[in-house]
Amino acid sequence: MTSRIEPDPEVPEINNIPNTLTPHEKRLGWRLLWDGKTTQGWRGAKLSGFPEDGWEIREGILSVNESGGGESAGGGDIITVNTFSEFELIVDFMLTDGANSGIKYFVDPELNKGEGSAIGLEYQLLDDSRNPDAREGMEGNRTLASLYDMIPSYNLSENSDDKRFNGIGSWNRARIVVRGNHVEHWLNNLKVVEYERGSQIYRALVAYSKYKIWPNFGEAKAGHILLQEHGSTVHFRNIKIREF
Repeated sequence: MTSRIEPDPEVPEINNIPNTLTPHEKRLGWRLLWDGKTTQGWRGAKLSGFPEDGWEIREGILSVNESGGGESAGGGDIITVNTFSEFELIVDFMLTDGANSGIKYFVDPELNKGEGSAIGLEYQLLDDSRNPDAREGMEGNRTLASLYDMIPSYNLSENSDDKRFNGIGSWNRARIVVRGNHVEHWLNNLKVVEYERGSQIYRALVAYSKYKIWPNFGEAKAGHILLQEHGSTVHFRNIKIREF
């Protein structure tokens, strides 16, 4: 009789099958935030339903399409129907040449009813080599995986400038971890940003950013998660979350 060998909980498990959960992931509390097939669980940031144009689903990939480069000027941003407070989020993304987009969290869609993107903390998605926004802001705080317009990304795991970006046209993995006010950005399994919401340093960064006009920016207890439409083609898949 062969005895069953249980997986060692201390050994990390890597699931390379997009839009799926392993039994181990399910035991840890992970769930798919996008099912890989439908728009269930998502809506337009300024709509009651999902945008009719600008986004498409094909072969397990959710794509926002080119619309001329404007911020939320095409199909518009999409947000989760539900809100989240403490969580670990994974999003696999593929950038095209010159692309600009973002993953936002603690989003309040009621803050900006006018033109432009909905307001929230942003994990920047950008082609640093070709998009001019990489050279705007201060000290690289608008580059890939940065806390947009506030904290530049840096390879904290290896104390290096090399963020290990897999390149344009390849899949990369964004990971955002929120425990209380502590937030981390990860890119391809390397930590690149770390900060405390509501701290003195955080509020000083807000005061020098484009978000200074929004009271208590980024300090809500819960908010929506957003995928940004910024006029560029960007592909997403394997969007999953677990709450703490």
